Amino acid sequence: MTPTIERRQVRPEDKEHVVAFTEDTWADRGGSDYIPHIFDDWIAADGDDQRTFVLDVDDGEDVAGICQGVLLSDEEAWAQGMRVNPDYRGHGVSLDLTHGVFEWAADAGATVCRNMVFSWNMAGLGQSRAAGFDAATEFRWAHPTPDADAESDHEVTDDPAATWRCWQDSHARDHLRGLALDTDESWALSELTRDRLQRASDETRTFAVQDQGTPAMAFRTRTYERPNEDGEQVRWAEYGVGAWEHVDHARSLFAAIQRDAASLDADQTRLLIPETVHHVSDVAFARAGSSDEPDFVMAADLTDW
Repeated sequence: MTPTIERRQVRPEDKEHVVAFTEDTWADRGGSDYIPHIFDDWIAADGDDQRTFVLDVDDGEDVAGICQGVLLSDEEAWAQGMRVNPDYRGHGVSLDLTHGVFEWAADAGATVCRNMVFSWNMAGLGQSRAAGFDAATEFRWAHPTPDADAESDHEVTDDPAATWRCWQDSHARDHLRGLALDTDESWALSELTRDRLQRASDETRTFAVQDQGTPAMAFRTRTYERPNEDGEQVRWAEYGVGAWEHVDHARSLFAAIQRDAASLDADQTRLLIPETVHHVSDVAFARAGSSDEPDFVMAADLTDW
């Protein structure tokens, strides 16, 4: 008998079904999915600015998929946590979920919805394109090691006006289409505005490298802890974007980030950088460390939804 599958908002009693098909999502790559760990938080946070959808099978007998939409600004929505139960693949469930997020976001006033897909996730990339997402940009993580004694060859200030000017004139901004890590929603990218940089200056930290102008910038988004592969808690300092003109300026920027992270007792850092030959090779030249693969950002125009 063909199951009856209907889209609806998630409910607490869906947890057992969702955990069952998400707990081994990345098992073939030696990683674990975050959804089983944050499911309860997702339920609690659903409201006007966030909506989590599931596909109900036969009136609660099972769940065929899950996806969440978040409003990052008046016009920007973010889709995340798209997971499909393997038992229902081939039924078009991923399209139904994504379009539910599109409709909800468009009704709330959003004109664009973005998501992030790991570059190695060919199935996820194909699903995103089929659902109406187009290619937007790509980025990678740099990982300067926390070091209280790291030295910068240039003065580094926390002037948000200088940070903004550097960002406005940077090749990084052009490649990233103006996007940086969101200051409120983890693992999400939104348009970096002057107001957001001012907020970062007030609440966290901005960085402006000085050398006859401001040739490099960054800002801190948050600190957090998460377990490593051995189950030990690791403290991370996260930086929303890095932009620079020359590798010497990058080195000064990385050193400032290293000192900042050390002051926060961070064990690791991650800094979003554009996936360009210039930026990635500068990170390698500066020996700052980076992720092995880029991540892709996709975007869907919601103006006709």
